[in-house]
Amino acid sequence: MYPLHKYVYEDNISEVSSLLNSDKDILSPNSLKDLHGNTPLHLSVSLGHKECTHLLLKHNHPIAVKNTLGWTPLQEAISYGDRQILTSLYKALRKQGKQSIKKKRSELLSALDKLGGDFEMELHWDFQSWVPFVSRILPSDTCLIYRQGSKVRMDSTLEDFSDMRWVRGDISFIVDFSTEPEPEITLMDNKRMVYQRMKKVSQQEREATIEDEVDITMSSDIVDASIKTRDVILDRVQEGWIFKQDKCEKIGKFPADFYRLKGLTFQTRKRREHLSEEDIRKNRALRDAFSRGENTEQVLEEAEGGIEKRKSLPVPSKPEMTWDQYIKSPPGDYECLGRKTKVKTSMKTFEPLLGMSREFPVTLENLLPILEALGPKAKLFSKLRDFVTMKLPPGFPVRIDLPIFPTVKATVSFPQFQFRNDFDDAFFSVPKSYKEDPSWFDKSSKERQVERKKSKA
Repeated sequence: MYPLHKYVYEDNISEVSSLLNSDKDILSPNSLKDLHGNTPLHLSVSLGHKECTHLLLKHNHPIAVKNTLGWTPLQEAISYGDRQILTSLYKALRKQGKQSIKKKRSELLSALDKLGGDFEMELHWDFQSWVPFVSRILPSDTCLIYRQGSKVRMDSTLEDFSDMRWVRGDISFIVDFSTEPEPEITLMDNKRMVYQRMKKVSQQEREATIEDEVDITMSSDIVDASIKTRDVILDRVQEGWIFKQDKCEKIGKFPADFYRLKGLTFQTRKRREHLSEEDIRKNRALRDAFSRGENTEQVLEEAEGGIEKRKSLPVPSKPEMTWDQYIKSPPGDYECLGRKTKVKTSMKTFEPLLGMSREFPVTLENLLPILEALGPKAKLFSKLRDFVTMKLPPGFPVRIDLPIFPTVKATVSFPQFQFRNDFDDAFFSVPKSYKEDPSWFDKSSKERQVERKKSKA
């Protein structure tokens, strides 16, 4: 039972290699997880078995898979703290991301066909803090999205946004879904008048950005956030003092019926066993600065002078448990394999407001695959995926509240959508006055800001 898991657990490299080369189905979804939900990659990174990890990644072992406890191999590798293993995982993750886009190409083209003709749409992100009195200083973003045939363009006023920092900007993102073997992606910085074609990133530049990712993750909390929708109840929102009636109002030009989603829970789990007390102190200072609406990029610069180069952590004690003891343990209840975990769980009850319009021209199911393919906002758009799986009232959610990060929620609205057939082809191309910078968007936001200041001087 679970031969590959057994050989990985015992660090039997020759048998691992033999199985991977002889059995093409050994990494199929049906045989990937053991009774604890662990994949061979979970075991290899948790135990620090480098050769096994490299072999598994060479055979394209999936990385974004959660075990019974809800953690991925990447998260377990961050906990273990071996820099070489983490770097290998990030390289493989990028490779698998590209493969995923290639596989989804036909699905995306099909979604474009289902949307009908060329169109223009507008959506707003209004970010708000769960900390009282802070919402007014968090950013908002207006996204304008255009489609012409197989090309989609998105203009955005927010260059980057995470749970502890944001960067204002004026960027455009153009993707051509018809190119083979994968969509062609172009990013433009309209203030600097530069562009970058994502295929043209050099190996050296790609590795440099991966090194930065490793440094950041090794100094940050391991976070798992999820929305629990099982017990959600939909209530119509009432308005009026004496004579109550169902609330209806327009979002942009679309009339919407309003509902309150009751019983929605936002769960956040954080792990910090890999962090030093200094790491925790710096992260707390960043969160506090974010809560006060301060420029966290400046706080980072003052505290660190840039990203700190991290060394591998001391190797944790090996478990005394044998393979037989591990596999015979009750599901999910076994001795810790790597560094002893320190998990903090928090729950927030969330009652978002939902506005559904029956007059919106397209469905969220058809629009969402396109939105999720628009790189800079992909993670934000993917938050809508949880609501697609729910049984929503008829129509399109033209206004919806979403929990985005442990400290931040967002109101997303779709005030405008119209079909058009008068786009100029040049609108979906890079202006001739723009210069190519093959590494512009791979630089840190701090580096880009320094270069912008130099260009103004």
